[in-house]
Amino acid sequence: SSSSCIAPGFAEENIEPEEETMIKIAGNSYLVSPNLPDFHGCSPGWSSAFYGAECFDSEVHNYMKNLGKQKSSESQNIDAKKVELEQLLMMETKNYRKTIKFYQKLLQKERSSKGPEIKSMLPKLREQLQEIKSKVQFLELVKKYIMCAEQWGVDSCVLPTVIRNGRTDVDVTPTDESPVLLYYNTEKQQCNNQNGIRVLQAGTPLGLMAYLYSRNAFLEGYVQQFLYTFRYFCTQEEFLQFLLDRISSTLSSASLDPSTSLTKICNRSFYILQAWIEDCYSVDFATNTDLLCTLKEFISSKVAPLNGYGERLLSLLEDASARKSGSAHQSSSLDKCEEEGEEDRKTLHSICKKLSEDVSRKNFNWKLSKGVGPIAQYQREQLYTSSSVLPKTCYNSFTEEFPVSFTKADEVGPYLLIEYSVQQLCCQLTLLQQEVFHKCHPVHFLNSRALGVKDKCVSVQKAVSSETVSFKVCNLFLSKCIQDQYLLQLLRNADSVSTWVAAEIVTCHTSKLQVSLLSKFLLIAKCCYEQRNFATAMQILAGLENLIVRQLPAWKILPAKVAEIMEELKAVEVFLKSDSLCLMEGERFKTLPTIPSAHVLAMHVQQLETGGFTMTNGAHKWTKLRNIAKVVSQVHAFQENPYTYTPDFKLQSYLRQRITRFKDADVSALAADNCANFHQIPAEKHSRKIQDTLRRMKATFQ
Repeated sequence: SSSSCIAPGFAEENIEPEEETMIKIAGNSYLVSPNLPDFHGCSPGWSSAFYGAECFDSEVHNYMKNLGKQKSSESQNIDAKKVELEQLLMMETKNYRKTIKFYQKLLQKERSSKGPEIKSMLPKLREQLQEIKSKVQFLELVKKYIMCAEQWGVDSCVLPTVIRNGRTDVDVTPTDESPVLLYYNTEKQQCNNQNGIRVLQAGTPLGLMAYLYSRNAFLEGYVQQFLYTFRYFCTQEEFLQFLLDRISSTLSSASLDPSTSLTKICNRSFYILQAWIEDCYSVDFATNTDLLCTLKEFISSKVAPLNGYGERLLSLLEDASARKSGSAHQSSSLDKCEEEGEEDRKTLHSICKKLSEDVSRKNFNWKLSKGVGPIAQYQREQLYTSSSVLPKTCYNSFTEEFPVSFTKADEVGPYLLIEYSVQQLCCQLTLLQQEVFHKCHPVHFLNSRALGVKDKCVSVQKAVSSETVSFKVCNLFLSKCIQDQYLLQLLRNADSVSTWVAAEIVTCHTSKLQVSLLSKFLLIAKCCYEQRNFATAMQILAGLENLIVRQLPAWKILPAKVAEIMEELKAVEVFLKSDSLCLMEGERFKTLPTIPSAHVLAMHVQQLETGGFTMTNGAHKWTKLRNIAKVVSQVHAFQENPYTYTPDFKLQSYLRQRITRFKDADVSALAADNCANFHQIPAEKHSRKIQDTLRRMKATFQ
């Protein structure tokens, strides 16, 4: 079967419903359940952690009720719903792809001939594309609901059974609710909570792990939130052992009857384990070989001989390991689609960007209020239009040959930065930043105080390696919990870019070149934040705010309009620091690529981590953990929608070399060797001042 991807958030739609089969291999009979999760399909995703129970609105619920019914009197059937949904999704996907191709043809005709008919058709076709896209996204949401609403969850009264299921004396009789979980009542009924008025407030580590088996754990977003935050109250080994104990005690007794508690507990354990591997392999298993070996050995010896799901888990682990070692890009399954599907995805991104660019531009314009300072808010009026100062976009030039050898970046110096346009440098710096951002994971931003990250411009001491950072101070994770320290690398990269910006400016040997380079960096930073690359924009701002750079005389002769960009960038910084979820507002982040500032995001998480994690009775505050999970989930949200600029590898190589050269530079020492960094006094005026001083000195002695 062929697979294709057409948009961020659209999964492959060619999965056929399975049938119950009993397979015999080497004399062993084992069950292949029809309701086991699709391969690479168990992770609820960032939207589950971000939206929680609100991920599925009443429209989804009403659509689900009518799906799979031939007559109003017929009973609901989950398999019939899946079949009908797959058919609808396939039809809408094909329709969507055809409309995209037709839109491309019209665009080509519009460029060749300026006929009025084509011009009038394009706006209508864009509206049609948006409608079909919304329909496909809605069907995808319904499909996700079906996956989350599977029947392997148990009622809350059975959760004590889940806790005791790791022991030999298993009692599957429902009992009163365990006191290891605390709830609070809400006045308004939650649309997806069958209990209506109860929301989880806190729980012991064992209780929070047991709640993963609750009927609505997936629908409420609890599973994804748990996978992001469980390290605050249990280690990876403890969580894995909890799952393996439940599988061990129920695997042999589990039957085809989905109504039995043992079957539900067994299959939900597989669901959670697969979701954990899919979503957190890079931060939990890849960095902990003992944990990985324990899991592989258990699957091979205990699961594979009895259940066909064992082979699928082993295959999943192999695929995850191959992606970790062979590809640095960490993203959704959409990035593994075939070339045709990739082209469709890029096409959709371009269309969505065109449809949303006007709104995006307006959202990130900053107007200064006299006497009040920078105000970071929605402004309809522009201080000035970027089109008047930014060069025209010319993507074809990214692949053109440049006459200067890029292997001699030190000899060329900063002159190539002047030669290239603002748009070209913005695009390539964005791609370089995207490369390091797509390797990070939401978990990397947790417990950053223990890594030495502080609310300062220089967040990480360059002389301190990641291996020597002490975890004794401010460690919020359990002491035996292994933490991946990729955040330090991300922040060091940001510091390197900032130092490079400052060093390039102070090493310019003429005031004219300094003014040109200051203007270039300011315009690049503006272009970056307008393209929602806030990481590079803030890195350039940090370089320009270097104490030595701010004292340069070149600022006084900088054009007024360009100099105003500095205050504009500061306003953007205030906006980013004002709200931890400011970049997730509206719908733009779903269609426009975004790279957040890693340091700003880490500071927001640290703010949420302030205060105690436990109540007086020792229960861990789930409301606090849920808020942390919501904030860090935006990392995966932004990674789903990458930039599609054409890479210019020669320019990227030049930029890498310059950044590497200056990353550990002493900016003050570099500035001291350059006379252009000092205010020059004319020789005649200087001589007159000396004579006046001598004359005054003589007068005092007369």
